[in-house]
Amino acid sequence: MTPSAAPRPAARTPAWVVAAFVALPLMALAALVGALRLAPLPWQFETAWVPALDIALAWRVDGLSALMLLMITGVGTAVFVYAGGYFHGHPGQRRLYLLLSLFMAAMVGCVSADNLYTLFLFWEATSLLSFLLVGFEHERPASRRSAQQALLVTGLGGLALLAGFILIAQTLGTSRISTLVGLLPTAERSPVLIAGMLLVLVGAFTKSAQFPFHFWLPNAMAAPTPVSAYLHSATMVKLGVYLLARLDAGLDGWGLWEQLLQGVGSVTAAWGMVLALRERDLKRILAWSTVATLGTLVALVGLRGEGAGAAVGALLLAHALYKAPLFFVAGNVDHGTGTRVIDRLGNLRHAMPWTATAATLAGASMAGVPLSFGYVAKDLMGEARAAGEALAFAAWANTVFSAIAVAVAGVAAVRVFWLHPGRNETPQAHEGSIALVLPPLGLALLGLALGLFPHLAAPLVHGAGMAMVPGATAAPPLAPGLDAELLSYGLTFGLGAAVFLSWDPLHQRLDAAAQKLHRYSMLAHYERLLAAVPGWAARSTRALQHGRADGYMTRALGAIGLALTLAAWPLLSAGLPLPAPAAPGLLPAGAALLIGIGAVASLQLRERLAQLLAAGFVGWGSALMFLAAGAPDVALTQWVVETVFVIVAASVLRVLRRTGRSQAIAEPRWRVGALVLALALATVLTLIWLVVLAQPFDPSLSEWLGAHSLVAAQGRNVVNVILVDFRALDTLGEISVVMLSLLAASALLRHAGRPSAGSEPERTMDAQLPANGVDP
Repeated sequence: MTPSAAPRPAARTPAWVVAAFVALPLMALAALVGALRLAPLPWQFETAWVPALDIALAWRVDGLSALMLLMITGVGTAVFVYAGGYFHGHPGQRRLYLLLSLFMAAMVGCVSADNLYTLFLFWEATSLLSFLLVGFEHERPASRRSAQQALLVTGLGGLALLAGFILIAQTLGTSRISTLVGLLPTAERSPVLIAGMLLVLVGAFTKSAQFPFHFWLPNAMAAPTPVSAYLHSATMVKLGVYLLARLDAGLDGWGLWEQLLQGVGSVTAAWGMVLALRERDLKRILAWSTVATLGTLVALVGLRGEGAGAAVGALLLAHALYKAPLFFVAGNVDHGTGTRVIDRLGNLRHAMPWTATAATLAGASMAGVPLSFGYVAKDLMGEARAAGEALAFAAWANTVFSAIAVAVAGVAAVRVFWLHPGRNETPQAHEGSIALVLPPLGLALLGLALGLFPHLAAPLVHGAGMAMVPGATAAPPLAPGLDAELLSYGLTFGLGAAVFLSWDPLHQRLDAAAQKLHRYSMLAHYERLLAAVPGWAARSTRALQHGRADGYMTRALGAIGLALTLAAWPLLSAGLPLPAPAAPGLLPAGAALLIGIGAVASLQLRERLAQLLAAGFVGWGSALMFLAAGAPDVALTQWVVETVFVIVAASVLRVLRRTGRSQAIAEPRWRVGALVLALALATVLTLIWLVVLAQPFDPSLSEWLGAHSLVAAQGRNVVNVILVDFRALDTLGEISVVMLSLLAASALLRHAGRPSAGSEPERTMDAQLPANGVDP
C-alpha cells in the first residue's frame, strides 16, 4: 500500500519534531566534515567493557569508516526530509523516525567499532531494526513475510559471523580489528583460522545479499520507499561489503579469500542484472540492480592492488548518490500515480518535471555517462581489473553488469518519463511536495558535481583505498581519460541500449523460463525449508517428548558420557597414568560397599518403597565417602538431603497408595541398553577419576588459604573461614536447602499421619500386588 493508495488519518507531526530529526544527521554530518578538516585520520579511543574476555568498546575511524559515516549521515538526512513528505499525516510517522534514528546509530556503531564483538553487537542491531523497518506496514501479510525473510537470512548469517569472530579472535589472541589486520598476513593458515574466515564470509554474504543469499533483498521492497532508499542504497546492504573491505587489508594475499570474493561477487553481479530483466515493478528492478552492484563491490574487494581500494570507495559513493535518488523517484512515481508497474507508466515528464530531472541525472550516473561520478567510478573499476589479476569469468560478469545497468537506468529515467508505452494508465499523475522532490534532486546534483569536479571526492575515495591497502603511497587519479575509456563505454552503452530496446521480449522469455525453473531457485528452496520446519519440530517433539522418564534419562546420560569422553580423550589417548596402588581405608571401603549394596538392591527389588530405601543407601554411602575425603560439611548436607528425600518420597507413595491412585508399571527385569549405557558411563568416569588421582597434588590453593585466613578474615580455623567468609554465599545456599527440606519433610510427615476423609482403609501388602507380581 502506498501513501496515496488509501486515505490517511488526520494525524500530523509537528514541524519542530520533523526539524529535530532532520537536524540530528545534519549536525552529525557537519561535525564529521569539520573534524576531518581539523584532525588527521585515524581517530581511535577505547574504554574497557569485559577485560577478562578481551572485549572493549574500542572505536577507530579511518578513511573507509569516514566514507561510510558520510554516506550514513548524508543520505540519512535526505531520507529524513523525504519521509516527512512521503508519510505526511501518517499515524506511524513518529515510529518511522524513531526506527530510522536507531538504525542510523547502529550503522554508525558498526563502521566505527574496532572490536569484533562490539561490531557484532551493532551488526545484530541493524538486523533487528531492519526487520522492524521492512515490516513497518505490519498489517500487510507481504510486509510481514518480507521482514521475516530478511531477519531469518541475515540473523542466521549473524550467528555464523559470531562463530567466525570467536575462532579468529581465539586463534590470533586478540579481538581488536586493527591489530588483527596487522597479524593476519603473517599468521599460520591453520584449519581453525580458515574456518573462521569462511564463517565471516557467510555472515558478510548474507548481509550484502550475495549469491546464494541474494533473494531476500528484492523481497524486502515491501518496505516503504524511504526505508528502501536508506537501507538498500547506502547503509545496511553495504555493511557486509564494509566488513570484507575492512578485513581485506589482512587477507589480501590469501588465494582462497580472493577467489571466493571474485567468484561469488561476479556470479551475483551477472545473475542479479539478468533477474532484473524479468521484473515489471520499478522498485524491484532497482533492487535487483542493487544486488548486482553489491556483487561488483565484493568482486572488487577480492582484487589486489592499490587501485582496487580506490575503486571500491568510488563505487560505494557513486552507488549511494544515484541509487538513493532512483528509489526516491520510484516512490514519487508511486505516490503521484498510484502504481510502480512500468507497463502502466510513460511520458511523466510533463506531470512530474522535477522528478524527471532527478531521474535523468541519477540514471546518467548509473549508466556511467561521461561527466557523471558514475563514469569516474567505472573508470577506476576498469583500471583495478586490469591491474588486479581478475578471474576470466569476472570480466564477462562485469560486461553483463555494465550493459544491463545502462538498460535499467534507461527504464528508470527514459521509459517512465520520456516515452509513451501506448497504454498509459496514469492520467492523474502529479508532482509531489518539495519534501519529495528536494532529496532526489539534491543527491543527483551532488553526483553530477562530483563527476564534473572529481578532485572534490578524491580525499574520501583515496582515504578509503588507503585503509584497504595499508602502506599504499600512490593513489590513482580521479580524472578519467576520454580516449580508450570512451571506446569501452561506447561498446557497453551499445549493448545496454540493445537490452533496453529489447526489454519487453527479453522479459517475456525470462519470465517464462523463471516460472518453469522456479522450483530450483534459492527462493523456492528457502520456502520449502521454511515450510518443513513445523513438520520437523512436530516429529522431533514426538521423538524427544514422549513422556517416559527412562528415555529422558537415557538421552541425558548418553550426552553426558559423550561430552566427558570427548573432553577426556586427549588425556586418555596420551596414555593412562594410573595412581600408585594402595590399600583403601576402612571408611572408604565401607562407603563403597554400602553404595554397591544399595545400587544392586534397588535394581533387584520390585516394591517401590523398598527400592527407594535401597537407593537411599547410595546417598548415605556417598556421604561417608565425602567424610573420608575430609569434607564433613558436604557429608552432613548429603545425609540431611538424602534422608529428607526418602521421607518425602515415602510419604507421597503412602498417600497415593492409601487414596487408591497408585498404578502399576510393568517393567522388564533386565534392560540390555540401559546396562551397556551404565557400564560405559561408569568406565569413562572411572578412567577420568584415575587420571585425576594420578596427577600430583597442587597445594597452591591450600597454602593461599592458610596464609590469608588470619590476615584477611581474622580466623585461625581455615575451614570455618572458608565457610563463613571466602564462600559465604555458597554456605548460605546450603543452609537454605537444608532448612527448606526439613520444613517440607515436617509438613508431609504431619499430613501422612492423618487419615484422609472418605479414603479407603489401607490395604495389606499382599492385597496390593497385581497378578504379575509387579508393585504399583
